[in-house]
Amino acid sequence: MTNLLHIDASVRSFLGEGEKHSSISKMLGHLFITDWKKQHPHDPITYRDLAEDTPNFISQDWLGAVFTPEEKRTQVHKMILSESDQYINEVAIADIILITTPMYNYGMPAALKAWFDQIIRINKTFTFDLARGDFPLAPMFSNKTLILLNSCGEFGFGEGELREHMNHLGTHIKVLSHYLGVNQFFEIRSEYQEFGDQRHLDSLSAAKHQVRQLVVELSQNQSKAKLTA
Repeated sequence: MTNLLHIDASVRSFLGEGEKHSSISKMLGHLFITDWKKQHPHDPITYRDLAEDTPNFISQDWLGAVFTPEEKRTQVHKMILSESDQYINEVAIADIILITTPMYNYGMPAALKAWFDQIIRINKTFTFDLARGDFPLAPMFSNKTLILLNSCGEFGFGEGELREHMNHLGTHIKVLSHYLGVNQFFEIRSEYQEFGDQRHLDSLSAAKHQVRQLVVELSQNQSKAKLTA
């Protein structure tokens, strides 16, 4: 059995296929989950819509609680960290983390960044040891898969493409995913949304196809893992 954690970050809702102003990234996530459930109907899925239930930004009080030794934390400290603890627990049990998000101003939405900031936490998701030299941070989780499904108004954000240097979404999330224990990262992108022309339709169609193919690939890998366990 595979545990999935599904995170949606768009401020838009998924209103249905082809509906005006409906979230494309959420639609791709819905497609992934629908196909996954057909293959694995009993797999547990934890879902969070960060637009509906927006994480709090970290603060000075939050940092104070984090850096207070656990045995010395007050009830106030524990209350401040309770949200972070919940998010971390959800990541800890997840085998697959599915994140859907639009590109906002060439990066991730503030709510998604707030989610990452609540989770990437010393002695909870990473350790810090200066004996490691210039790379003292090390993740505490491992063997997770992260799938990033995103939508962009412009185009050419892939490796070696026109706007690669402007892509602060996928590149940022891939770096952060290391501290969630991710060792397998997939990114599928739908582009040209602002142009609304045939290129957008083609890009969206390609993204849907890639999502479906990824479900098949991961399902096959899961079956092989069970046979060798």
